[in-house]
Amino acid sequence: MKMKVRKAVFPAAGLGTRFLPATKAQPKEMLPLVDKPIIQYGVEEAQAAGCDQIIIITGRGKNAIEDHFDVSYELEHLLEERGKTELLEIVRHISDMMHIAYVRQKQALGLGHAVLMARELVGDEPFAVLLADDVIDAERPCLRQMMDVFEEAQCSVIATQEVNGPAISAYGVLDATKIEGKFNGRVHDVKNLVEKPKLEDAPSNQAIIGRYILTPKIFETLQNTKPGAGGELQLTDGLRGLLQAGEKIYGYTFEGKRHDAGDKLGFLKATVEFALKREGMGKQFAEYLRGLKL
Repeated sequence: MKMKVRKAVFPAAGLGTRFLPATKAQPKEMLPLVDKPIIQYGVEEAQAAGCDQIIIITGRGKNAIEDHFDVSYELEHLLEERGKTELLEIVRHISDMMHIAYVRQKQALGLGHAVLMARELVGDEPFAVLLADDVIDAERPCLRQMMDVFEEAQCSVIATQEVNGPAISAYGVLDATKIEGKFNGRVHDVKNLVEKPKLEDAPSNQAIIGRYILTPKIFETLQNTKPGAGGELQLTDGLRGLLQAGEKIYGYTFEGKRHDAGDKLGFLKATVEFALKREGMGKQFAEYLRGLKL
């Protein structure tokens, strides 16, 4: 019987230092893109892809995430009393989205460690990992595209995008061979993963971004992987362990546009682009932007 992906893991225990002082008392995952927090875009993507369970790895000072996806009886009552039915529906939609569980990560010890924290709740089945910082605008959800590959190949799938020039040094990069004739040439058979190589050492222009579908074997390889610099356990090292154990990994160049909302400039660009697309706002906002004297 073919495996299906039902669970999605969101590592959200990081400190968000790039957005200080805004993130001193507020999780970076709760910073709003127009009128929705960053993490909600990812949760909605997972839901649209067919996941029915969300696991969020949180840490100290992240209570706002739990509160956001919880029921707010006082707010709902107030909106109902004032006849604000449209806003009431929006608020109820958030708390009714799907089952969400939380795991506390006492120390932020790397992405691999965060994924390992979800082991008990994931169990012995494949699962998705989404990094909320990577907001992907796509007609068909990026994770759904990846699931199509997984459901046929039944192996781990990593989302990638083409990055050319010196910028490649900011990413994990695939050493991989394109599989011709499958999924419009968007699938690559991964041989190795290189973390933040120099331009001249990069094995390809396929950069890893924050979407993964992983088989449960990843927990075993992460458990047996030694932490690296700063005592952090890296997911890339665990993925290498999968390859060494004889498991296949595919890279998938997704269709859509990725916004790096974990970077100040990327966050601002995403805010502008999402605002321009927003019904009832985009036209007026575009007129405002055209009128700016730059």
